[in-house]
Amino acid sequence: MEKRRLGRSGLSIAPLVFGGNVFGWTADDKTSFALLDAFFDAGFNAVDTADVYSSWVPGNKGGESETIIGKWLKQSGRARDEAVIVTKVGSELGPDRKGLSRRWIMQAVEDSLRRLQTDHIDLYLSHWPDPETPYEETLAAYDALLAQGKIRAIGASNLDATQLRNALDVSATEGLPRYTVLQPEYNLYDRASYDGPLRDLCIAEGIGVITYFSLARGFLSGKYRSHMDLEGSARGGGVEKYLDGRGMRILGVLDEITEETGAKQAEIALAWIIARKGVIAPIASATNLDQLASLVKSAELKLSDEAIGRLNDVSE
Repeated sequence: MEKRRLGRSGLSIAPLVFGGNVFGWTADDKTSFALLDAFFDAGFNAVDTADVYSSWVPGNKGGESETIIGKWLKQSGRARDEAVIVTKVGSELGPDRKGLSRRWIMQAVEDSLRRLQTDHIDLYLSHWPDPETPYEETLAAYDALLAQGKIRAIGASNLDATQLRNALDVSATEGLPRYTVLQPEYNLYDRASYDGPLRDLCIAEGIGVITYFSLARGFLSGKYRSHMDLEGSARGGGVEKYLDGRGMRILGVLDEITEETGAKQAEIALAWIIARKGVIAPIASATNLDQLASLVKSAELKLSDEAIGRLNDVSE
């Protein structure tokens, strides 16, 4: 499996990242272990999670995904350097347990390390902008953690072009570590927040990009085409917004390319992202081995220039 350099982070990853948001939600421990084993056996090496996953599930409090990954790391028998672990800090876990202050980062990283049962996190991301904390404070905290070897690289999720530019400027003027990775929402339907100034900045600054909601919460798999299809789905509420004319046109082109290539809609949607200049890898998740086998195929699928052009046009 080809590995791609993740910006200036010093890390290299295969062109697909497993989304750990399903661990402790729609995938229990046993299923999660089987999925991770199969994913890594197929030659991939990166898994994405966050301290807040999966707090939205009744009875959960956050940290469940990291805990499952930590158990898997211990029982898998794999060397630690075989896995690139990405996790995040900043989402609210309770009163005084949120944001990007030095105090909370220093506590949160220890909590994540304990749950992950490891001595270091490969890539540590600021999950959301924190308007109450200066970039200098956040980056200084990361500087200390990098020096201690508890994290290997830093990045951010959900920043716009102005916020990322400001953070990079602070790094340069204050001699602090810079964000080397960005994790934006990006897929064939949701292009507006990344394409344009933010994409241009990432390419110009050599920022490695890992996309989330790469399948538009499952919509681009093609299995949701009406409101009736949403009934009983754990993700149904988040998919409803895609059931409009534009969404149907995108699915129509995916269906055409499926007919032409034999590849599934989700595989094509991910292959389109993998082929985008500046994107290192999309994040995608699976809850069973059949879904995972399809995800694996997306990294091997090479779309024709003509097919990419049609997808570009319909999703513009």
